[in-house]
Amino acid sequence: MTYNIKFFICTLFLFANFPMMSTLAQTPSVQHFSVEQAVDYALKNSATVKNALLDIKIQKEVNRGVTSAALPNISSNVSVSRYFDVPTQVIPDFISPFTYQVLIDQGVKDGNGNTITFPEGGFGSLPFQFGSNWQASGGIDLTQLLFDGQVFVGLQARNTAMRFAGKKAEVTQVEIKANVEKIYYQLVVGNQQMSSIDANILRFEKLLNDTRKIYENGFAEKLDVDKVSVQLNNLITEKIKVQNGLNAGMAGLKFLMNFPQKDSLVLTDVVTEDSVKEGLLDTAYQYQDRKDYQLLKEALRLNKYNIKRYQLSGLPTLALFGSYSKNAQRNQFDFFDGGTWFTTNLVGLKLTFPLFRGFARSAQVAEAKYEWQKQQNNLQQMEASIDNDVKQAILNIRSAVQTIDNQRKNMDLAEQVYNTTVLKYQQGLGSNQEIYTAQTELKMAQNNYYSALYDAIIAKVNYLKAAGKL
Repeated sequence: MTYNIKFFICTLFLFANFPMMSTLAQTPSVQHFSVEQAVDYALKNSATVKNALLDIKIQKEVNRGVTSAALPNISSNVSVSRYFDVPTQVIPDFISPFTYQVLIDQGVKDGNGNTITFPEGGFGSLPFQFGSNWQASGGIDLTQLLFDGQVFVGLQARNTAMRFAGKKAEVTQVEIKANVEKIYYQLVVGNQQMSSIDANILRFEKLLNDTRKIYENGFAEKLDVDKVSVQLNNLITEKIKVQNGLNAGMAGLKFLMNFPQKDSLVLTDVVTEDSVKEGLLDTAYQYQDRKDYQLLKEALRLNKYNIKRYQLSGLPTLALFGSYSKNAQRNQFDFFDGGTWFTTNLVGLKLTFPLFRGFARSAQVAEAKYEWQKQQNNLQQMEASIDNDVKQAILNIRSAVQTIDNQRKNMDLAEQVYNTTVLKYQQGLGSNQEIYTAQTELKMAQNNYYSALYDAIIAKVNYLKAAGKL
């Protein structure tokens, strides 16, 4: 009885605390990621990357299928059959001719006194049943392909096919990395811009407080207080919009990384002018460093094998085959009670000559050659595209860096103008309108600065991607 009471009390305690325990189990985690850590996480968890890596495994299994065509093919078979009616075969009547010949030789005559002769219509045929009611057989067959042009080319192309699948995965990884870095840096710059907005709000909160005091002392109108309040509310509204944009961007980054939306992600990197300008003098690049260029090269090699495959399809194929079997026939089902099992075995070679397939082979060869020419054109186009991408990215970086320098000076100057204007207003030498104008110019300078900072870091990511250095 005591045990039951204790059990009941413990049960009530567990149920009473279950909501709290469940909440603790579901508490979102907080993780701090640098841009490198964010990229690594995305490369490990992105469904797109996972599928690309699965494609490599799929290609490996495809290669095993190609290899199997060159390996022995062994099969066995066992059969038991019961004939309710033993098959009947009709054969020429070989008995009657002998009988007639004896009668003719003996000069025997028929009932009409005529000498017996062979019938004009022949002797016809005789039905015979061959076989037994029960038949059983068991055997093993082997075939070994000795030469097939298409299989030979398939074996040669296995390594190239694996490299092609690997390069596809690497191209996917580069795309994921570039997209993660762009969104990551966009959010970092947005957070830095948010700091400026917060600073502007603090300035206007102080200005509002000072204006109220001036108003209370009779040196300002109620209208001045209201105008400052309107500007402060506008800044707060702007902060809300920017924060909503950052929240949406963070959700997009989590989705791209396949990071749980319920968990918090803290970005630890910052974007500085020095980090943007770092490595700007290193503008050397090679086409071969691009993963998609390497992928196209492997595609060209595969197309070459495709041409060769169709060309060799016109050669004869040679195969070795062999068979070993045992079979028995019984009138009763007594195969396991002794009796004779008859053996059949053979080995042979089969040489097959493709003579005419309606010009299909020549059409396939021509089509494969045209595809190879298209890939060559695509390779040349990609080289031109890489040159253009690198050139555009370098121009964008240099332009953005110059803009950053100018906007940095502009932003510092606008902040000085704003502080001076506020000081003049507090001393009764300025107006609210001058403060609003100075604030608008400061906010514009800040937006231009952060926009240039973001443009520069994105141009740098685009350059690294275009140059195959990402």
